[in-house]
Amino acid sequence: MSALPSPEALQTLVDETYAQFRALPGGENASYIPYLASVPSDLAALVIVTADGDIYQAGDSSYGFAIESISKVPTLALLMEDVGPEMVREKIGAEPTGLPFNSVVALCEHQDKPLSPLVNAGAMASVSLLTASDPETRWARILDMQQRITAGNIVLSDDINASEQTTNFHNRGIAWILYAAGNCFCDPMEAVDVYTRQCSTLVTCKDLAVLSATLSNRGKNPISGEQVISAGNVAPILAEMTMEGLYDYSGDWAFEVGMPGKSGVGGGVLAVAPGKLGIAAFSPPLDESGNSVRAQRMISHVAKTLNLNLYAS
Repeated sequence: MSALPSPEALQTLVDETYAQFRALPGGENASYIPYLASVPSDLAALVIVTADGDIYQAGDSSYGFAIESISKVPTLALLMEDVGPEMVREKIGAEPTGLPFNSVVALCEHQDKPLSPLVNAGAMASVSLLTASDPETRWARILDMQQRITAGNIVLSDDINASEQTTNFHNRGIAWILYAAGNCFCDPMEAVDVYTRQCSTLVTCKDLAVLSATLSNRGKNPISGEQVISAGNVAPILAEMTMEGLYDYSGDWAFEVGMPGKSGVGGGVLAVAPGKLGIAAFSPPLDESGNSVRAQRMISHVAKTLNLNLYAS
């Protein structure tokens, strides 16, 4: 990877990339969660945060939207702090499923083991494996990690949570399958409830860029200065993101962009350039895999312009 350009050049790149892709046609808002269907589809943002804490942003970078599956990354980081990477790999896995993020078939084909903490089954298993004596402690620890890894004022949205808690029957079924196979480590409905809450917090594109920059900076948040994640746990997190971060499009993302990434059906996507910077982009319309159409194109353009592809270094 080449050295970063000047601050002025980085801001110009962010501005021009945002202008080029902010209104890109294609995709639709997620509709299976009523709240997400109601978010204005013309929203868009792009933010870069360097490992030194410099911020470059354009568009609706302060708009609060649902974190959704990007929440799996802070929870995975918290779990690795609790039990270590090898226990995560043993209990949950480190392989792509090759199927949609909420696939029951993927679970059943692998002896009811999730394979990845970044699909719904593995995320609920991760929540269940956290050190906690009761649901509220489990939830408080997850929310605290979201706040620390982003240095943001992350809060639970009652509207999003209500919308998701009343439509999460599929995840309840997955949790019972996990529990029956010994792969859910607390009450399964507690795991579903807390997992649903972790997906229902409000974040901004800037928050996600700080999260990404924290991973880029070996687990030290470049805004707050806190060592949020042990440096030795960052590489395994990035490996999991490479395998399953963009669901069943993860292999293509690695092929085209070459950066560990994570998306959520709220419209956010982030990517990590280790030792250099984090990028996040946001826009609600999604492709068939559940990834933001515009956010992918914005991040891909920045990555190619700055030569951030890890496999091309």
